[in-house]
Amino acid sequence: MYSYFKGTIAIVNTNSIVIDVNGIGYSIFVPNPFSYQVGETYQVYVYNHIREDEYSLYGFKSLEEKELFMKLINVKGMGPKVASGIFATGSITGVVDAINKENLLYLTKFPKVGEKLAKQIVLDLKGKLDFESVVSEQEGNNTEELIGVLENLGYKSLEIKR
Repeated sequence: MYSYFKGTIAIVNTNSIVIDVNGIGYSIFVPNPFSYQVGETYQVYVYNHIREDEYSLYGFKSLEEKELFMKLINVKGMGPKVASGIFATGSITGVVDAINKENLLYLTKFPKVGEKLAKQIVLDLKGKLDFESVVSEQEGNNTEELIGVLENLGYKSLEIKR
């Protein structure tokens, strides 16, 4: 079982990349293939999806993305292609926040995620995601930035805190 590949990006396709590791090219499905640059070296965390008729690799830029992906594919009705699509259009912070706040509207914006699947995701994962450090760190940066923007627009600190 593979954990990650570290190598040079040889090819970028519409839904995958080919990473060259010591002369062997591995085709890996990734959420945002165009965020990778041909010729650059990356470490891609991978999940091996093995079925009787399929052997696929799904890749992620961070270990946190891979961990969330692993939890998502354990939701009833969620396969790796649908879960990968969530990362293509959403951030870890947004997804975790939407699950914990039961924001079905946010979850249904992803391809092939309807209301029924969104409810199942919330039911299976609410309170079970331990990405608080990642979320709070990213939220802290966003909060400081937002406060600065609001102050520049003329809002008083009391109004901002509210």
